Amino acid sequence: MTNSKQAPGIEGSTWVLKIGSSLVADGSGLSEHRLDTLCDQITELSRSGINVVIVSSGSISEGMHRLGLAQRPHDLPMLQTAAAVGQMGLIHAYAKRFQEDGFSTGMVLLTHDDLKDRERYLNARSTIETCLKHDVIPVINENDSVSTEEIRFGDNDTLAARVAALIQADALVVLTDQEGLCEADPRVRPNAKLIKRESPFNGSLEKMVNSEPGPYGRGGMLTKLEAARFAAKSGCDTWIVDGRQTDTLVRLLRGEEVGTHLTADITPVDARKQWIAGQLRSRGELTIDEGAAQALVNNGVSLLPIGVKEVTGHFHRGDVVTVLDIEGNEIARGLSNYSDQEARAISGHASSEIEGLLGYMDEPEMIHRDNLALI
Repeated sequence: MTNSKQAPGIEGSTWVLKIGSSLVADGSGLSEHRLDTLCDQITELSRSGINVVIVSSGSISEGMHRLGLAQRPHDLPMLQTAAAVGQMGLIHAYAKRFQEDGFSTGMVLLTHDDLKDRERYLNARSTIETCLKHDVIPVINENDSVSTEEIRFGDNDTLAARVAALIQADALVVLTDQEGLCEADPRVRPNAKLIKRESPFNGSLEKMVNSEPGPYGRGGMLTKLEAARFAAKSGCDTWIVDGRQTDTLVRLLRGEEVGTHLTADITPVDARKQWIAGQLRSRGELTIDEGAAQALVNNGVSLLPIGVKEVTGHFHRGDVVTVLDIEGNEIARGLSNYSDQEARAISGHASSEIEGLLGYMDEPEMIHRDNLALI
């Protein structure tokens, strides 16, 4: 599928805006001037008929200011406390500002577990979509006040991409303190060329962002590239743009070429497979032989026990497991039809042997193709 979009559609389309801490906060907590600049543009988007969903950082920065902390805490309880205190200020600032323009806001806090559980996943989607139907601007953040290291998204780029896939947004716009994605870190190489339009799956992009240390590497532009790849699987294009400018979103609204446009030039996967692929944690791993790997990737078939070489981890029927090729590369995730003990017993065997090995047969496949998402 060739994507010809130059800018997101206007009337009735949905944009997820990811706003970084540096764009809403300064050394003294939230910046009223910076918020005004962003909210003015978001208001114009909304009045133009665009459904806007905001994924905003800034709660910890605001919490640090309110608690009188000079440096970001390192221990998790203090980080959670700062997030809890700062979240009040962050949502109040958005609510107050948008109310002045006649818009209501709603706060939605998410953890990975909310998107891991299928029912909670659907509830989160319903809440956001219902907000939009009632002209409410959802402001979303990770629920840092209760998250632990095991369940944290880790950055709001990841969260924004998952929200975009969750609601099948038309555009993910990542507002940052850079012009866009460049061939090298412009803070190190000021003349680095801006990449204006590219597929997020182009391997050369990852080499570019991995080649630079600091903010441009992991945790910086790399997470934005990974977010664009995830969003692309649901058919959502990503724009990485300079949020410091007063007219970035307005120019994008007008169809101008702004920042870096990462195109979703692939066929979107269905909603169930989006959910499976979006699980950040799996309960176990299935290493498969070369023939099975080729069949999964090229033919879209189910994974049969005969193709499984090794089973690791502890999981139950219905848990998400990772599928690895013989070299250890992750190629898919899926919902296992068998527990880890059962999987070990039947791996390497034909489906016709399952009943003889276990005394019963739940399913002939280890993972059915409808429950298998390629990565």
